[in-house]
Amino acid sequence: MIGDNMEINNAQRAQILIEALPYIKKYYNKIIVIKYGGNAMINDDLKEAVMGDIVLLSLIGIKVVLVHGGGPEITEMLSKVGKKTEFVDGLRVTDKEAVDIVQMVLAGKINKNLVNLLQNKGGKAIGLCGIDGHMIKAEQLDERLGYVGEITDVNVDPILDVLEKGYIPVVSTIGYDDEGNSYNINADTAAARIAGQLKCESLFSMTDIDGILRDKNDPSTLISKINVSDAPQLIREGVISGGMIPKVNCCIEAIRRGVGKVFIIDGRIPHAILIETLTDEGIGTMFVSGNYYEH
Repeated sequence: MIGDNMEINNAQRAQILIEALPYIKKYYNKIIVIKYGGNAMINDDLKEAVMGDIVLLSLIGIKVVLVHGGGPEITEMLSKVGKKTEFVDGLRVTDKEAVDIVQMVLAGKINKNLVNLLQNKGGKAIGLCGIDGHMIKAEQLDERLGYVGEITDVNVDPILDVLEKGYIPVVSTIGYDDEGNSYNINADTAAARIAGQLKCESLFSMTDIDGILRDKNDPSTLISKINVSDAPQLIREGVISGGMIPKVNCCIEAIRRGVGKVFIIDGRIPHAILIETLTDEGIGTMFVSGNYYEH
């Protein structure tokens, strides 16, 4: 009989949908930004799940903006053309030849593949990169890094235009300057700035960790909510360390620029976005400002 063992019966299905209703209502017609990266981008099953989640959210009236990186595919393409990848302070050294390849992989291959996947799942999507509509203006971050950009300005009009027409904007993080140069932009940084400029309801950053753990070896020590004013202390204590520091700084930046809530979620968990947006459970770490309150 349906309902025995682990199967869900119709009454349980209905209950799940009813429980999702307040969350659907809360996010209806609001903008959320999803920064997509990590294992969820490499593993085909997870990729399918993420794209399905995004289409579902879009179809229930949530305006989803997808911002993506693509580090592993860039590294793979650079090695195919015989270019060795070097990193300085966690950022990829990008010379003129490399930035052309970065642009080709990010704005071409990855971006269009994601658009295709979303559309195959029943969504409507349009691919954009930071050069389109002069969206992400940048300048050189550091001479040692070459064409790695620091964002100087963000114009979200192209994103808003695409959302208004009922499409999901899929944004690859290539920047431009007035001299016609292209820049490789860190996807976490770009997502935070775009989310801040949109004053969106929430930013979801997909990573390959559970969230912020008080003890990095114990998943039960997940910190489910962090006030941005407490984050510097957690960095000093070493709770937030290494590669998580720049990610957390991006979360803080987004909140300070007007984003309601920022979530760091584990993209290795199937349907992580749905669990975080439409259930009581919540699976990652939520960052909020001091004056935050739940409406």
